[in-house]
Amino acid sequence: MASNTMAGLITGSHSHFSNDSDEHRPPVRQPTSKVCRICGDEIGYKEDGELFVACYVCRFPVCRPCYEYERSEGSQCCPQCNTRYKRHKGSPRVVGDEEENFDADDFDEEFQIKIQHDETDKQHDVNHMETGDSNHHQWQPNGQAFSSAGSVAGKDFEGEKEFYGNAEWKERVEKWKVRQEKRGLVNKDEGKDDQGEDDYFLAEARQPLWRKVPIPSNLINPYRIVIVMRLIILIFFFRFRITTPAYDAFALWLISVICEIWFALSWILDQFPKWFPITRETYLDRLSIRYEREGEPNRLAPVDVFVSTVDPLKEPPIITANTVLSILSADYPVEKVSCYVSDDGASMLLFDSLAETAEFARRWVPFCKKHNIEPRAPEFYFSEKIDYLKDKVEPSFVKERRAMKREYEEFKVRINALVAKALKKPEEGWVMQDGTPWPGNNTRDHPGMIQVYLGSGGALDVEGKELPRLVYMSREKRPGYQHHKKAGAMNSLVRVSAVLTNAPFMLNLDCDHYLNNSKAIREAMCFLMDPQLRKKTCYVQFPQRFDGIDRHDRYANRNTVFFDINMKGLDGIQGPVYVGTGTVFNRQALYGYDPAVSEKRPKMTCDCWPSWCCCCCGGSRKSKSKKSSGRGFFSKLYSKKKKMMGKNYVRKGSGPVFDLEEIEEGLEGYDELEKSSLMSQKNFEKRFGQSPVFIASTLVEDGGLPEGTSNQSLIKEAIHVISCGYEEKTEWGKEIGWIYGSVTEDILTGFKMHCRGWKSVYCMPKRPAFKGSAPINLSDRLHQVLRWALGSVEICLSRHCPLWYGYGGKLKWLERLAYTNTIVYPFTSIPLLAYCILPAVCLLTGKFIIPTLTNFASVWFMALFISIILTGVLELRWSGVSITDWWRNEQFWVIGGVSAHLFAVFQGLLKVLAGVDTNFTVTAKAADDAEFGELYLFKWTTLLIPPTTLIILNMVGVVAGISDAINNGSGSWGPLFGKLFFSFWVILHLYPFLKGLMGKQNRTPTIVVLWSILLASIFSLIWVRIDPFLPKQTGPILKQCGVDC
Repeated sequence: MASNTMAGLITGSHSHFSNDSDEHRPPVRQPTSKVCRICGDEIGYKEDGELFVACYVCRFPVCRPCYEYERSEGSQCCPQCNTRYKRHKGSPRVVGDEEENFDADDFDEEFQIKIQHDETDKQHDVNHMETGDSNHHQWQPNGQAFSSAGSVAGKDFEGEKEFYGNAEWKERVEKWKVRQEKRGLVNKDEGKDDQGEDDYFLAEARQPLWRKVPIPSNLINPYRIVIVMRLIILIFFFRFRITTPAYDAFALWLISVICEIWFALSWILDQFPKWFPITRETYLDRLSIRYEREGEPNRLAPVDVFVSTVDPLKEPPIITANTVLSILSADYPVEKVSCYVSDDGASMLLFDSLAETAEFARRWVPFCKKHNIEPRAPEFYFSEKIDYLKDKVEPSFVKERRAMKREYEEFKVRINALVAKALKKPEEGWVMQDGTPWPGNNTRDHPGMIQVYLGSGGALDVEGKELPRLVYMSREKRPGYQHHKKAGAMNSLVRVSAVLTNAPFMLNLDCDHYLNNSKAIREAMCFLMDPQLRKKTCYVQFPQRFDGIDRHDRYANRNTVFFDINMKGLDGIQGPVYVGTGTVFNRQALYGYDPAVSEKRPKMTCDCWPSWCCCCCGGSRKSKSKKSSGRGFFSKLYSKKKKMMGKNYVRKGSGPVFDLEEIEEGLEGYDELEKSSLMSQKNFEKRFGQSPVFIASTLVEDGGLPEGTSNQSLIKEAIHVISCGYEEKTEWGKEIGWIYGSVTEDILTGFKMHCRGWKSVYCMPKRPAFKGSAPINLSDRLHQVLRWALGSVEICLSRHCPLWYGYGGKLKWLERLAYTNTIVYPFTSIPLLAYCILPAVCLLTGKFIIPTLTNFASVWFMALFISIILTGVLELRWSGVSITDWWRNEQFWVIGGVSAHLFAVFQGLLKVLAGVDTNFTVTAKAADDAEFGELYLFKWTTLLIPPTTLIILNMVGVVAGISDAINNGSGSWGPLFGKLFFSFWVILHLYPFLKGLMGKQNRTPTIVVLWSILLASIFSLIWVRIDPFLPKQTGPILKQCGVDC
């Protein structure tokens, strides 16, 4: 354990540590500056000294470079009022301009950026402009202030050529020049000038960091047409079903109609949120050009990464270590990354494993960055069956790779030794290396613990370079307190990170999800650091991808349909739902603040209206403002954030910490509304808890630590914010952080953010950003689905149900449909179970749910089946999902619906209504050591009973139906086909379940066993019917009359 380079373990309980009052100073109000609402640069002035105004209609603040770019490659219109931009003097001519005042030398001024430093003499011009929601904030890491956005000079990007070869670089610049020539923006003679590269850099820096890629119309429009057609067909189908009951089987008919209506409603909830699917592309080179200029401090935003774990014996430490190593070696500035590991089980095994991981990281991190390897989790990198020499040119790579692999194997042996030692706990409890007892010997009663492994003084790699910060955290636990499981642990991580590093963005990962793409954080920053999008984006969600799944994906573990179809559809509305891992959060959104609201342009007025009309309008606005001014503290706090983001209010990006008692003293420069927003000490404590350091960090939008604070005082304050009583009588878990009240806290947390008006973004890079492990065993998979379904039932029965919550907010109605679908889908299990039983009942009783069809009625049935097939085919066409993945998803929808979802409904009702908490145990029987051996591990659980019963019922029904048709002659075969179709539909969907019960690689295939039983039963019944061993009688058949002759 690398104890010589890290601070000692800090523990604490129920104590409040505070810094001296002289370390805190009140905030100082900064003067406002006019910035572009698109790129964040200063707008600048024209040659005559007047402030540049792009649009004379609404005076929307746009700098000249963005104005030129919008005219040349954009819509040529103002982004606020949609008025077409007029050509300014010296601007290049574009299509649509008048033929006057054309200058052939306009290209010389195309990318010119003029910044006027003396703003005081021209303040009267600035006052005529609206600043909107992209105010200029200052960022102060280590006390040095610099701008968060600015203009780009070509000379700052000479180092950018290193990203490309000479030939590739020249080709790229030449292509850009050709595009400019085609648009008439540059002459051919000018394209030969050396300034071309500088102009290219300037153009690249001003371009957006991402773009929205809609699905092509030839793919999405037929899909939408079929959806509308299917909806119309459903209406006529239900009209027929309701008006023509089957009187000989009225009960079966009624049950079937109710089930079909529920399925139709579920389809609507699932289908219409997929109406506007989109994909997004990111431009990492533009991100580097804009925020990583040569010769200037790196201005990429810091990120705090959270890794949560509970039991290291169930979640192997080697997996957690690989996740941590992939984070520490991410392609991101080391001083901008901090990794926090939450140990909710207070395990000394994880504590020692992280110490070994920190020591191994000193060699692993420089190896990854030197040779640019992927992925950067050693377990998965060394196990990849690919040509690892591809694109490697350094002769030393092979030798260093062999040495690193040997060191990793030694590292694994040390971790295995720690695991073996942890299996035998001493009677006196665990003892640390320094001889002191381990504070977490009692996992339910222990103080809070924090250990900083890396990131402190002396924690360098083998090449003498700095490493990212690595922090171990275990929150305090005491009997009698509600700890709220994972949601409570995540909220503790939010507070600890705010005190120690306070990065503006946070990445949330499960302990088994490693960085498969070292540039994943940069992908998220393309959205979160976008000047227009960052103030309205609460999180960036990445899809979940998995390792270790068999190629057939028998139980739909990859969940491809959800991640590649449903989430793309939600991204086109208000954003994807939060799925619990692989998410980069905006810290301000987790604090319960509202997003920035753009100021609306005042309505045009006319002198022809009477003055009393304007007075009435004005009076109504005044009364509304007076009414809003009487709101409570939280509404005022939210309005304060809106004002700070959307009005002429600029705050320092990293201000000093100050005592709550000094808040009122530091408000001399604020107006009355802002004074009322900051309120008093008690109101802050009621919302955020009793920690001045943490409260001060919430007021710093762009993150950063205060000046003059010591690491020791911050760690003491971090111990205080993870105490078990800190959240009492606060808004944590209610309006702030991860929301309590459900085992699926992820859905609830994202839902609350969307209700406030935040938007989320779905990012799907070509190389998957993160990869994790999934349970491939049938029983484990069903229990995973059971947990998800139970959380949805809990939300459905709570006050946060999307059916009635948040109607006064800003949740879009299609997004509400999507959230409604995520919480009501478990209830579909009841009609699904009934509908799967109906075919067997019909075969056994000889009755059917549909009366004899006429030719006209059969048309609607055929149209419905064709529309269902077309919907699936067209959905696969625009999404790119394979038909195998789609079919596996359909099969497991039935398997999970009649097992896990069904039990989740009853378990949720018992838990919410009666307070009874039930659990289902899983018992392992046997396993193989072969590849995918866990797939064939049989674990008995109660969840297996309903699907097994359905399979037996339908198999018996098929045998009975065929036997009855044989007995009754050829006239009964026609009605039998409809019954057999529905019964085989059930058996076909449950086939993977049957294979999970019986199938094995070295056994007879399940399909052979199944058909053997069916055919044997049918032939046996036919044999009995024919009865060939009895002699055939000729003549009339004689029967006993019953009279004693």
